[in-house]
Amino acid sequence: MASNSNASAAAVSNNRQFALLPKIVNGGIAGIIGVSCVFPLDLVKTRLQNQQIGANGEKMYNSMLDCFKKTYRSEGYFGMYRGSAVNILLITPEKAIKLAANDFFRHHLTTPNGSLPITRQMLAGGLAGLCQIIITTPMELLKIQMQDAGRVAAQAKQSGNVVPKVSATSIALELIRAKGISGLYKGTGATMLRDVSFSIVYFPLFATLNALGPRREDGSNEAVFWCSFLSGCAAGSMAALFVNPFDVIKTRLQALKKAEGEMQFNGVIDCVGKTMKHEGIKAFFKGGLCRMIVIAPLFGIAQMVYFLGVAEALLVATMKH
Repeated sequence: MASNSNASAAAVSNNRQFALLPKIVNGGIAGIIGVSCVFPLDLVKTRLQNQQIGANGEKMYNSMLDCFKKTYRSEGYFGMYRGSAVNILLITPEKAIKLAANDFFRHHLTTPNGSLPITRQMLAGGLAGLCQIIITTPMELLKIQMQDAGRVAAQAKQSGNVVPKVSATSIALELIRAKGISGLYKGTGATMLRDVSFSIVYFPLFATLNALGPRREDGSNEAVFWCSFLSGCAAGSMAALFVNPFDVIKTRLQALKKAEGEMQFNGVIDCVGKTMKHEGIKAFFKGGLCRMIVIAPLFGIAQMVYFLGVAEALLVATMKH
């Protein structure tokens, strides 16, 4: 059964021929739809992960729902989409790289007899995750500053201070002026840990689940669209929970502005040590439910659009006209 599914996955990979333009369009469509649907939950996830417990156990948000209510009450509907512009702008190349790179490596790692062992699937996924960090790191860095700005401003207001409003552009320019282009790559190590491990889990799991569903009737041997969607949701949520500790570390390292009294971190090991010492192991699973809810539809939509061949259909229709 496993060898059949591997051969099936290899056949799909071979048939795609790695056409770049359709992958970019598919990735863009999937990313924009997905981000637009789940961004408020992603914002809540970021604020929960960055929130540190005070000396007396005090904290701003008590739960995912509490964070959502307080954010909506203080910042309104559009406040729930702070940082979405940079995410939507960069999600197209990020998704294109991730999905296309995985296809590319699966194609080249397929054995001569057409099978793709699980170890090679994991290697292909890990390499795809490694490729995407060139886009993911600056995108996540800027997005996190915008998402967390409301939390930092609210805590500053309680202390009688005022935090000036910022934009993704001003943050990017300030980082480039101070540290050059490398300033946009703060937290690269943590991002690599998260994205590589996520892809190692996600892609083989998705391929396995997707191979179990019914096939299309067009002779392509590809899964029906709802199977790709559900497989993407299930694999995405499981992989998201698995790598949540890395996501917490990455989020904390990339938060450039802390609320008054919050700890600063000097790298992955320092962040792990301080977080464990002051907040315990539970801190590494902060925002875990939010992240699962965010990632599930994001990757479900991405895989559905990718396997439906939306871009290919649009390009064929354009050529006919």
